[in-house]
Amino acid sequence: MCSLGGNPAALRPHHDHTLAAKLGVLKWRHLWSATTMRWSPAAHDIAFTRRIYSWFFSSGKCVPIIRGLGVYQQAMDFLLERLGEGHWVHIFPEGKVNMTLEKMRLKWGVGRLVYDSSVCPIVLPFYHVGMDRVLPNHPPYIPRIGRWVTVVVGEPLDFRAEVEEMRRRNEDPANARRHITDRIQEELSHLRERAEELHAKLMAEKGEMWRPAVHGRKEGCV
Repeated sequence: MCSLGGNPAALRPHHDHTLAAKLGVLKWRHLWSATTMRWSPAAHDIAFTRRIYSWFFSSGKCVPIIRGLGVYQQAMDFLLERLGEGHWVHIFPEGKVNMTLEKMRLKWGVGRLVYDSSVCPIVLPFYHVGMDRVLPNHPPYIPRIGRWVTVVVGEPLDFRAEVEEMRRRNEDPANARRHITDRIQEELSHLRERAEELHAKLMAEKGEMWRPAVHGRKEGCV
């Protein structure tokens, strides 16, 4: 899981909960291996506020990122180095827990990790529905069993040709980041529609009426 077809991998899910979706789609040997486990940015003001927290998240290969410091901060440089070495980097492109499920613009740092990597990573986008019912975003923060989750994995996105062309014509880095980020956002939007459609069908089969988020309203069952 470190790479796709010999290239470093950058995975992009959305972020609407605090429980990692990868726990449900990967084998345990991937999750417990220091070699194949992903690198991932984590908010320094949440995950690194205490020594025990810092130890825990650092042991899980999380990198403290300072929100608001921009795309050229030290954590981003570190993640670019890991991509250049062929590692898997797992990104939450909205930059926060999107508890209202609104359609948020992705952070441009997403584009930088693709454009500035010495080895252009393969981006694997996916979208999931229902994880916030497994571990709710409100107290008590207790995992729930027996909840249904829908995960839709998109086709790998290969930006190598586009990156080479933009570099050849000396594209402004900000425009390059914006172009790449917009393309990923468009793909995630399509995956969201598909995931919500499948999840609604699944819940109907289970005898529950489920509706997706509309204009920032939270999903729910009625």
